[in-house]
Amino acid sequence: MDHLTAAADPVMGLTANGPVGHFLLKIADLTVSVTCDESAVDLGVEGEKEKFIVPEGVPDVRIKVALGKLPEGGVGDKLFDSGPVWQLYRQDDSYLFRFCSLTFGSRPYRIAIFNQDFSNGEIYLDPSFFRPGQPVDPLWAPLDELLYSNLLARGKGVEIHACGLIDPQGHGHLLVGKSATGKTTMAKLWQDIPGVTILSDDRIILRKSDGKIWMYGTPWHGEGGMAFATRNPLARIYFLHKGLSNELLPQREAEATMRLMACSFPPFYNREGLDFTLAFIGEVAKEIPCFELRVVPDKRVVEFISNSIMIVN
Repeated sequence: MDHLTAAADPVMGLTANGPVGHFLLKIADLTVSVTCDESAVDLGVEGEKEKFIVPEGVPDVRIKVALGKLPEGGVGDKLFDSGPVWQLYRQDDSYLFRFCSLTFGSRPYRIAIFNQDFSNGEIYLDPSFFRPGQPVDPLWAPLDELLYSNLLARGKGVEIHACGLIDPQGHGHLLVGKSATGKTTMAKLWQDIPGVTILSDDRIILRKSDGKIWMYGTPWHGEGGMAFATRNPLARIYFLHKGLSNELLPQREAEATMRLMACSFPPFYNREGLDFTLAFIGEVAKEIPCFELRVVPDKRVVEFISNSIMIVN
């Protein structure tokens, strides 16, 4: 594969509003450099990812983009098939993602190839799929999340299906739950309170550094559209459960590990990644107090959580 040799020199990036042949995307302190040498191609980012564009940095991942004919030939051994949207294949020492759409049928409009540790890659785009003169996001969903989930599983952290918020006292709260469990509802109850920051109402990344578990905002938001590019030490984890009154039930470490794992996004096709994710989640459950939060979804729960953490501290 070409262009799959890592380099550790800093790179200057361009915002989504500038001349777009290159941008740097930084999520959870992991920076991705995306470059296209073709002058006819304008690169951009979709949605809330614009908040995560940075002007400079040392890339953890370097990606080259090419617009034109997609690579031909065998795709390798199939590792995962999501159905009509994307498939993942193993090619000797590389991974190949194949993206399709209902418009194109079985013909892919985008192919992404990465080396073993996902530090370098190439993305090929079919020009007939994109509108002429419009900026192109090569990491258009779901590739952005797939890239980060694979990076995190290589010893760096985990993405959790959760709402993350920072209260006015600086405490980091992680409200964990699958779809329709009330994450966005909880975020809306907190968002207008002075001093509160909502990192995301749907997807949060957890990493460990300096002896602390940190939660990071992501651009992958829920119905509330909330995303903020910062981090905060994690103080508590809550597993959301609708109740008749607001109540906190402490969770044992093993139970909390199981519930966090059920709401995580590891690469299930990678044994080493799964092993790391489970070990890391177990470490999180051991270090951070975990509770089942039986909740009545109104403003009273904000006071309930605030008072409970103040009593403990």
